[in-house]
Amino acid sequence: MADRDVFVWLDRGDEPSEQELYRAATIVADRLCGAVANPIIRNAQEKRQLTAIGNWLTTRGYEKQPADERTKYDKMRPGTYSYRLNVPVEQEGTARTVNIPVDTVVMPRGAKAGDLPLLIEAKSAGDFTNVNKRRKEEAAKMNQLRRTYGDNMRYIMFLCGYFDSSYLGYEAAESIDWVWEHRIDDFSEFGL
Repeated sequence: MADRDVFVWLDRGDEPSEQELYRAATIVADRLCGAVANPIIRNAQEKRQLTAIGNWLTTRGYEKQPADERTKYDKMRPGTYSYRLNVPVEQEGTARTVNIPVDTVVMPRGAKAGDLPLLIEAKSAGDFTNVNKRRKEEAAKMNQLRRTYGDNMRYIMFLCGYFDSSYLGYEAAESIDWVWEHRIDDFSEFGL
């Protein structure tokens, strides 16, 4: 499993030079550092994004559902929001139901009985590579939501960082909209 582009001496069958050994050690150290730091950074960014959404909603009169009130996503009162709720969806080709975790679920103030909430997924990216590897995840979630709840289910992303036109075009083709973090007031366009 050794990366032969990093450990170039393995294909030669001899010992590495001091420069090759230093280069390989630097690359491995960088990869290990990234593997440890990236989840920490992503979690901190998500926490910051969720706080921004909560602050925006609160200043507009929305109430956060208390954590001990494990209300279901479809039983929320109008004018409330909650973090990290599970939304059950039908698994394609089976009679089984699976839960999709959603970062923020908002029941608009003007919602009527039977209306579905707005589902918001917080997404941040430090580079273009990672988002293009993961762009199908949101599309798969949207397809499951649409199959289970119909076209009235609204699922949007709250974006921060590097999301290029290729990524955004892919999501738009799946009827997934977004709000940029630096334009947070665009949430009002979704009836909030």
